[in-house]
Amino acid sequence: MKTVIERPAEGRMDHRTDATRVESTSKTTTVFTNGCFDLFHAGHVLFLSRCRVLGDRLVVGLNTDDSVRRLKGPTRPICTFAERSQVLLGCRYVDEVFGFDEPTPCRLIRQLRPEIIVKGPGYSIANMPEVAVVEEYGGRVVLVDGPPISSTEIIARILSISGRRNVAPEMARA
Repeated sequence: MKTVIERPAEGRMDHRTDATRVESTSKTTTVFTNGCFDLFHAGHVLFLSRCRVLGDRLVVGLNTDDSVRRLKGPTRPICTFAERSQVLLGCRYVDEVFGFDEPTPCRLIRQLRPEIIVKGPGYSIANMPEVAVVEEYGGRVVLVDGPPISSTEIIARILSISGRRNVAPEMARA
């Protein structure tokens, strides 16, 4: 069963309840990764397939819309949280999606306690705050390579092809 759990408004629901439920019903190896996944592309599919082969269940931490804006700027995300989570759940490699609004997924990782967390190209163990969290409970971090494809680069190509017509000024600078 695939589910998406949005990050609830403070006080509305205890997010730990859902994370604990997921953990307690699972007798399998859980793999965790996270990201914005704004414009889902071939690089995402390849990355998620590489994540999934490391375990029995793949959980994705998905940045909320506000979190994406803080990371990428006021014109992002292109696709809403609901759209991005629906696309991720449509990918055969993904079992569950959890939203998070913090700068890092550390709180969510503490709650879910996946056996393996995976990061893609551009990350190193030295610059990942998640490593300390995973080591707290005996999990492990895996780095995987992938093609140099990004949503930001795809947006830039679209703007280049379109001649930047009918585009918000801040998007023309992307």
